[in-house]
Parts: sequence; structure tokens; C-alpha cells
Amino acid sequence: MPGSGPHKIPVVFYRTQGGAEVVREWLRSLNDADRQAVGLDLMRVQYRWPVGMPLCRALGDGLWEVRTSLPSNRIARVLFSAQRAAFWSFTGSLRRLRRPQRTTWPLRAAETANLKNEGDQHGEEEESSPFHR
Repeated sequence: MPGSGPHKIPVVFYRTQGGAEVVREWLRSLNDADRQAVGLDLMRVQYRWPVGMPLCRALGDGLWEVRTSLPSNRIARVLFSAQRAAFWSFTGSLRRLRRPQRTTWPLRAAETANLKNEGDQHGEEEESSPFHR
């Protein structure tokens, strides 16, 4: 059936009030092989959502984690929330074999709650919006 291919869900990067896109900058700081591995896993989530373990897991409070094994023998983790027909990406980190620090989850859960409370502005780009495609 024409046009019935996979549906791409956009990834929206969190933007600080100063205009920094933390996850995008973190991705750009990775070497080429690591960046390609993370990008491939994010693309898998975009086109195959919902995705389960081992690629993606729920952390609770509407937060999800994409976990990528990198060629540099590290694990990359990107925390995101699936809201309003987009993946809202909050943070990225590199770990050896540890779990992300639970102390950052309340902050990310609060950002997720803000998404739910703002209403559906997905199609509108606003200067005050902390998210950028």
C-alpha cells in the first residue's frame, strides 16, 4: 500500500533560556563512530515507536531512556519524553556501566509535566519555547 511506510516521529531538543541545546551539543561532542551509533538508535526509536528493551526503557513519570552501546566501550543514554506527537529530548550522558543518577529525574519529570500543561503547541515555534527541532 503506497504511503503506508513507517511514520517518523520528530525529535525536539531541549533549549535552555540562554539558547543552548544541551543534547545536540553533547551529540556533536562525540566522535564520529559514537555519534553515528547514538543517531542510529534515535532513528530506530523515531521510526519504530513504541520500542522496548534493550534499546529503550521507561524510567517512570513519563520519562524514557534510549541506551546505546558505543564503539568506544561506553554506554550513551538519552532521556526523553514522548509528548504531543514528538520526542522531547532532555539530556544525554556517557556512562561506563552505571545507571543515570536518580537525582536528575525529578527535574526531567518536571519538564515532562510542563509539556503536558502547556497544551498542544507542537506545530508552533515560539521564541519562549525551550524546545527546538
